[in-house]
Amino acid sequence: QVQLVESGGGLVQAGGSLRLSCAASGNIFSFDVMGWYRQAPGKQRDLVATITRSGRTNYGDSVKGRFTISRDTAKNTVYLQMNSLKPEDTAAYYCNARTYARGLDAWGQGTPVTVSS
Repeated sequence: QVQLVESGGGLVQAGGSLRLSCAASGNIFSFDVMGWYRQAPGKQRDLVATITRSGRTNYGDSVKGRFTISRDTAKNTVYLQMNSLKPEDTAAYYCNARTYARGLDAWGQGTPVTVSS
């Protein structure tokens, strides 16, 4: 059973920054890909950023150039650095880990981010 624990969410003014953390219960290299998704009230859950085992990153169009995903393998933690935050970034942010061969698709409990204008 994989556990993902997010932290770092909160309230920030537009233009500010936050860093989210996702601590995994196991070795993050055991996952094919880890990522961040977000869901605003009444909307679908959307891709924010992903990072593969090899280190390849991918970003949603709305966050490119502002958000950066990274990892610390020694701490089994994935981060999301969010800069130049906008009110439309307000959402619950969820950490995800997937291993395709095992059919693993694990989610954290989410951490709220609120950006005030």
